[in-house]
Amino acid sequence: MTSYLRPRTLEEATVARAAYPDWMVLAGGTDLMVNANHKPTPPGILDLWRLGELGFIRVEGDAIVIGAGTTWHEVERHAAIREKLRPLALAAREIGALQIQARGTLGGNVGTSSPVGDSLPVLLALDAQIEVASVRGRRTIPYHAYCTGYRKTQLASDELIVSATIPLPSAATRTTWRKVGTRRAQSISKVMGAAAITLDGGTVVSARIALGAVADRPMRITAVEDAVRGLPLAQAADAARTALHTAITPIDDVRSTADYRRGVAENLVARFFTS
Repeated sequence: MTSYLRPRTLEEATVARAAYPDWMVLAGGTDLMVNANHKPTPPGILDLWRLGELGFIRVEGDAIVIGAGTTWHEVERHAAIREKLRPLALAAREIGALQIQARGTLGGNVGTSSPVGDSLPVLLALDAQIEVASVRGRRTIPYHAYCTGYRKTQLASDELIVSATIPLPSAATRTTWRKVGTRRAQSISKVMGAAAITLDGGTVVSARIALGAVADRPMRITAVEDAVRGLPLAQAADAARTALHTAITPIDDVRSTADYRRGVAENLVARFFTS
C-alpha cells in the first residue's frame, strides 16, 4: 500500500522530503498522472497541492516572484504578468485545456523538466532564478543551469521547488513567445521558443534565445545570441537563421522529424527579429 502525506506547512514538507526522498512529489498531478500506469507504484506520495506557502504571485521591486504551487490559470490571469511578462502569460494559455491550467503548476513544469514543457523556454529567455528549499536551508539556482539532461535537474533528492523569480525586462527589451503544434490548441509542441531582445534604436545590444522540443532539455541558443549581437535588426534575422542551423541537433520522435524541427526552429528564431 502506498503511503500518503499532505503537509500543512513548507517546513513540514521539507522534513518529509528529507525523510522520504523516494516518495513522489505531487503538485497538480497533470504530468505525473498521465504516466502513472506506466511506472512502478511509488512507496509514498507527498502531496503539495494548494500548500499556501507555495501559491503566490508577488511583484518585488524589479522582479516578479511566482510560487511553485501557483497554477497556470493564476499565472495567465495575473495583471502584472500580462503586462510585464507577456511571454509567460501567452505560454500559460497554451498549457493544455482549461482544466489542465486550473491544476497544473509552475513547480510541476519545472520539476518534471520535460523538453516539451511550454513554460520552460520562457523561463530561460527571461533569465529566471529558481529557489529551492530543504531542511539544510534554501538556495537559488539560475534556470539556465537548472536542467542537466533529459528530465534531469540540479534539484537534490531532499529539496523542493519554492518559487521562480523573473526580472522585469527593461523598456528597451522586446520579448516574445511562439509555439508550433499539430493544431492551434491543446497540442504538445513540435517546437516552441522565447526571446528577450534588447535594442538600441534598431541595433541588437543583446539577446536571450531559448527553444524547447528540439533537444533532450529546453536550451538557450548561445550561438544565435552571439551571432546577432551588434547587428541591425534588418541583418539579425538572417544571422540568427544561419547560426541556428548548426547550433542544434533536433530530436526525432512520433510528433515530428528532426529535419522538420530544424526548419521550423530556423523560421521561428528568424521571426523573433522581424515581428
